[in-house]
Amino acid sequence: MPISELAAPVTFQVVLPLPPGVNNQYVSVGRRRVLSATAKHFNRDVTKIVAAMRSGGQLSVPVSTALGSSLLGVYLVYFFETPHRRDLDGGLKITLDALGRALGFDDRAIVDLHLTKRIDPLHPRVEVELETIAGWEFDRTYHYLGDVSAAE
Repeated sequence: MPISELAAPVTFQVVLPLPPGVNNQYVSVGRRRVLSATAKHFNRDVTKIVAAMRSGGQLSVPVSTALGSSLLGVYLVYFFETPHRRDLDGGLKITLDALGRALGFDDRAIVDLHLTKRIDPLHPRVEVELETIAGWEFDRTYHYLGDVSAAE
C-alpha cells in the first residue's frame, strides 16, 4: 500500500507523575513479590488522569479505540530531579503497564519506543505521546524449504 493511502496517525499526549524507580515498585510479602504502595498509587494516578481526560473531552472514543486496536509508537520524556540519581529505563515498564490498563492497549502492540532523560528539579514528571502506526512491517516472510514431512 502506498504511503499516501495509509491512514493519518492518531496521537495522544498526556503528562503523568514520575513513576517510582524499579527498586521501589515491588515489596516482599512472605514469599511473594507484590506491587508497593507507591506503585499502586502511581497506577491509580494514571487511571484518574486518563479518566479525567476522557470526561473532559481531551480523549475521544475514536482516539481511544484507535490506540487499543493499532500498533503503537511511544515517546516518553522523563523529567528527573537530578541527572544521575535514576536510570532512564527504571520507570518504563510500570509507565507502559499503567497506560495500557487505563487506555485499553496491550503493550505488546508497541513497535517503536523512544526514551529521553531530562532534568526538572521543581516538576518531575513523564511526558508521554502515543501514536498509531499504520503499515508497519516486522520483516520479510520466510518459507520453510526443507522436507515438509520433517516439519510436521
